[in-house]
Amino acid sequence: MTSFARKASPHPSAVRCTQDEPIVSLADGRVLSVPLAWFPRLAGATAAQLANFELLGDGEGIHWPAVDEDVSVAGLLRGQPSLEFAATKT
Repeated sequence: MTSFARKASPHPSAVRCTQDEPIVSLADGRVLSVPLAWFPRLAGATAAQLANFELLGDGEGIHWPAVDEDVSVAGLLRGQPSLEFAATKT
């Protein structure tokens, strides 16, 4: 018998930011963290601005409205910094 498993996209169950990193807990139990410096808009935000976020779509991403920053979960899983950060490294 053949069965097909549905490939589920990981989605966040919790998000918090420290002074150094955004920390994203995924519903499947994984926890992701990357340097806050990868996202210059987040790095320059206040603690209150970092605490105010929205989940996008079905949890495909995270939006911080006060600093107009969007971060995709897929990008975090790939270890992909923002384009703004990447531009400073070239």
